[in-house]
Amino acid sequence: MGLTSALTTALTGLAAAETQIDVIGNNLANSQTVGFKSSNVVFATQFLQTLSLGAAPTANNGGTNPRQYGLGVQVAEIAANHNQGTIEISSSPSDLAIQGDGFFIVEGADGERLYSRNGIFKLNSDAELVNSTGQRLLGYGIDEQFRLDSSSLVPLSVPLGTESVAKATENVTFEGSLTPEGDLATVSQVIESVKLGTAQVPQPDASGISIGTAPLSDSTSITTDISGVGTLAAGTYQYRVALVDSSGNESTVSSPISATVGTGGAISLGDLPNDPSGDYPNVNIYRTGPNGTEFFKLGSATAGGTFNDNGSTALSADAVSDGTLTGNYTYMVTYSRPGETESRPSVLIGPQNVVNGRITLSDFPTPPVPGVDDTFPAFTEINIYRNLSGDQNNFYLVDTVAPGDVYTDSRSDAEIADLTVAENQLIDLDGPTINSSTLLTSVLKRDGLTYQNAFELGTLSYSGRKGGRALGTKEFEVTDTSTIQDFIDFVEAASGIQTLQIDSQNPIVKSENQIAGESGELVPGGYIDDGTLRFVSNTGELNALEIDLAAFRIKTTDGGVATPNLGFGTIQEAVGQSAASDFIVYDSLGVPINVRVTATLESRTDEQTVYRWYADSPENQPLSGNSVTVGTGLLRFDGNGSFISATNDRIAIERNGIPSLSPLQFNLDFDLVSGLATQNATLAATRQDGSEPGVLNSYVVGEDGNIRGVFSNGVTRDLGQVQLARFANPVGLEARGLNLFAKGVNTGLPVQGAPGENGIGSVIGGALELSNTDIGKDLIELVLASTQYRGNSRVITTSQQLLDELLNLKR
Repeated sequence: MGLTSALTTALTGLAAAETQIDVIGNNLANSQTVGFKSSNVVFATQFLQTLSLGAAPTANNGGTNPRQYGLGVQVAEIAANHNQGTIEISSSPSDLAIQGDGFFIVEGADGERLYSRNGIFKLNSDAELVNSTGQRLLGYGIDEQFRLDSSSLVPLSVPLGTESVAKATENVTFEGSLTPEGDLATVSQVIESVKLGTAQVPQPDASGISIGTAPLSDSTSITTDISGVGTLAAGTYQYRVALVDSSGNESTVSSPISATVGTGGAISLGDLPNDPSGDYPNVNIYRTGPNGTEFFKLGSATAGGTFNDNGSTALSADAVSDGTLTGNYTYMVTYSRPGETESRPSVLIGPQNVVNGRITLSDFPTPPVPGVDDTFPAFTEINIYRNLSGDQNNFYLVDTVAPGDVYTDSRSDAEIADLTVAENQLIDLDGPTINSSTLLTSVLKRDGLTYQNAFELGTLSYSGRKGGRALGTKEFEVTDTSTIQDFIDFVEAASGIQTLQIDSQNPIVKSENQIAGESGELVPGGYIDDGTLRFVSNTGELNALEIDLAAFRIKTTDGGVATPNLGFGTIQEAVGQSAASDFIVYDSLGVPINVRVTATLESRTDEQTVYRWYADSPENQPLSGNSVTVGTGLLRFDGNGSFISATNDRIAIERNGIPSLSPLQFNLDFDLVSGLATQNATLAATRQDGSEPGVLNSYVVGEDGNIRGVFSNGVTRDLGQVQLARFANPVGLEARGLNLFAKGVNTGLPVQGAPGENGIGSVIGGALELSNTDIGKDLIELVLASTQYRGNSRVITTSQQLLDELLNLKR
């Protein structure tokens, strides 16, 4: 029995050695397998045979030990060695290594969760991270705002080239030097349009007015009869006659005719002049005294009739007016009413050439009767204006007539051109001017003697300039109800003129008024001044507003394009040290937004320098209006030129009408701006932390397991987080091959967490954990195992020889 048991015992030794060689072979075979964990074979004795349990010491015996021998060896455990493998740097950002305890969690077939230390991951066609055998790496994903969603484990993905992201600006940093030298910003730029009229007051229609030379009061056909009896004193009397129109105006006075009578005589004038047109129904008779030379009005008679002078009518004090006109004359007429502003002039009437004569005007238009909604007065008169023979450009008031009158002009140039006479006046070619309620569609701009509508229905776009830099384009809808005040408010807002008193402790300064003939102060903003549109900028050179010829453009309702030219010109130049900086910020959608910050030297004292900053943005889109102003405040610097403080340094840009988050708010950081005395003030935005949309083009994995995407615009965002699992007894894991383990019955539940949590190791991106096989140790153990194998083989050989000897004894 002893030799037989020796054979079986040796056989267990052979089996154990074979197992160890198998394990060592597997270790050596996987010495280059990433994340491989080597194993050790643990042996245990097998059964025992007890020959004696021994005896305790007695008085007669000192005691004996047990007598036992074993019956072989068995493999008690093949224990995986989960010691840390060597970390090797990789060239792939998707390669991961675990430093410390823990396993990657991957998704096996049918959603089974498996665990692995193999960190070779790559992207599949769905941009998911998978290992070499196709299992998906699990972790926490993200929501639409790139925030980790820790509700469940999901396959991690890195959508290179497809995901886009933008970042809203939160901070803008400025640098530069705002010098205390130079002029204080106390004067604003003031611009003014040409005078604008209104079509709401009707213009006389002169198309039907008749003009011509007045008929001659011809005396050659007049007959004289001295046969009558009267009271005339003896002597020679001279007469002159003049045709008289319906308004009482005389035509050219005739040449004298004479008649001599004795004492008690009478003179009858027959066949007085007559005007076939009927415009001159009467004739005025002028006469001298006996043997006199001065003519005074004696009386009137019907044109073509007879006048009897029997001495019963005394001469009046009205001397004959024999003035005549010689030249080329043109007329204009206006509607008027005492105490009211007259209308704009009619078109030109004439010209009429006359030599030593008079000019007749008739068929004047009847002023329209104002309706309920009309704003013009009920005109009752017509003013007649005329140029001078030597001045074709200026028109002077000649007279005022009723609408149905006929007028004969006999007033000399000298009479009407003397403006020192209260009744004389030049014509106002502009006529009634605009007011705040004038409809835009009624605004007229005069070009010489032509009146044109300045605005048309449609979309008006405005692109002014401020401080020599272009403002953004803003639009205004011109409708039937749009008024001049609406237009002023629009231009004021779109030009970035700061009028609001945002900081009551530091109100926006007014401007000195250096305009000739004016005094006081100018308030920044827009208003009407004597029929012109006047805009007063904020003080400082770089706040100077300019509106050039192409600043306004209207896309009319019929698809045409009009360019209203309101003739803006500068009437006061801006003064004041200033600096400006244009830069771009980004809203939440990555939309670029232009912003300009202008700083002007507001004051300086013995202790500090104070600048005011103005912020404008043409992309500001408030709920109502078109304001481009987005903020203002003060900057203070001490005596060392160091920045002290800024007020209201957070600005907000409204983003209504587009899906961006509104308002876009960000801080202005002036900490790096100095107040040193440089030659010129300078200001520049050197940094801002927003970005335009960018495409995901790379990623990295941090030690905390976060996968951070790097976008083409430089923005980084979390794309997910790798989750690891730790087991209380990792040796109890069930190997599934392919570097995968499954939870075993003796592992305990997996403890899940991010790298670094719950005793879980960290993750190293761009690195791999190599096999922890110890080749040297395994080779030594291989020698020991082979020795063990050979030793047990010798036991079998020896037992066989002894058995053979025993059998030989039997024969």
